[in-house]
Amino acid sequence: MDPLWLRQARELQAIAQNGLTFATDAFDIERYERLRQLASEIMAAGSDASAEVIQTLFAGEIGYATPKVDVRGAVFRDNKILLVQERSDNLWSLPGGWADVDQAPADCVVREITEESGFETRAQKLAAVWDRAKHPHEPPYPYHIYKLFFICNIIGGAAGASIETSAVDFFAEDTLPALSIGRVLPKQINRMFAHHRQPDLPTEFD
Repeated sequence: MDPLWLRQARELQAIAQNGLTFATDAFDIERYERLRQLASEIMAAGSDASAEVIQTLFAGEIGYATPKVDVRGAVFRDNKILLVQERSDNLWSLPGGWADVDQAPADCVVREITEESGFETRAQKLAAVWDRAKHPHEPPYPYHIYKLFFICNIIGGAAGASIETSAVDFFAEDTLPALSIGRVLPKQINRMFAHHRQPDLPTEFD
């Protein structure tokens, strides 16, 4: 679970963002701007970033504050799972990324799988909806994130690296490579294997 200071800073930022979205009184606006500054200072004190950088990041968020959505695709072949090696850290992950505006979650994960692995797929099942803050991902993230995991079937394409990934391969459950735990955890991949073996398992959620 994310540390208390991070959860508090995120909540303060959300209150400030919501307040700035709806406030019309000049004094209220000033108070919410100060609240955003305090959230930035708390987050800076617990991380390597400066308060100014974080405040600029927060200032770019407008409208009512809601969690961001990350989608991940679990694709199986011969009882092995598809993983991609991330160029950013040379570690392995389920293909996926941020959900895009005006795209359904299933369409987003299918697109991400194709872009990162070369395989064309069809989303078959929403296996899990997990709150990133409730799982031991590292490093902590300044935004609140929901992670959607889909079971997907290959319908075409071929393995190929991309501008984001340097390698593509399939792995057995007991021979997983070093994972990019900011993106996916071993336990989460284990649960995808469980859903692959038992398609009638219900969707898991926090």
